[in-house]
Amino acid sequence: MNLIGYARVSTTDQALDLQLDALDKAGAFKVFVDKASGATQERPGWEECQSYLQPGNVLVVNDLSRLGRNAADLASIVASLAERQVGFRSLQEPYLDTSTSHGLMIFQIFSALAEYERNRLRERTMDGLRAAKARGRTGGRPTKMTPTKAATAHRMRSEKFTIKAIAETIDVSESTVVRELSKERKTLR
Repeated sequence: MNLIGYARVSTTDQALDLQLDALDKAGAFKVFVDKASGATQERPGWEECQSYLQPGNVLVVNDLSRLGRNAADLASIVASLAERQVGFRSLQEPYLDTSTSHGLMIFQIFSALAEYERNRLRERTMDGLRAAKARGRTGGRPTKMTPTKAATAHRMRSEKFTIKAIAETIDVSESTVVRELSKERKTLR
């Protein structure tokens, strides 16, 4: 069983030393690193680490926050590792070691809580949308196409201006102009 380490700091001026020392002390055979926010999707060290991991390896991190953004994200990552027969261990959270029966049980509880968290968030979001709709509010960004801009767009189009010229004149995107002009065609049908 090879221990493969992963370490990450959020900014380039932060040091990896503490994590690297801990992973070395734990016996990590190879360590991949990133200097990137956990929120960003581009983590080349993490991508390289995933490519390197083989069945029977155990991924080791110094602490859970170095791997996932939240409980749901972490649960997804560890489940993906498990599908590949790769274990997971966190040095700061020793109870979460999926290479042991006890750690696997803890992870399954952790996953269930993450799924519960996702479901509750979805329920709260839907409740909020229903409440807003009942009050006459709809979601999304307000349109930049005001009635005055719409009238100008229709007038300019009848004068044979290009979509691009219309968009620049009324300060909206070309797709917004096209969407507005297509409304007229739909009502003529």
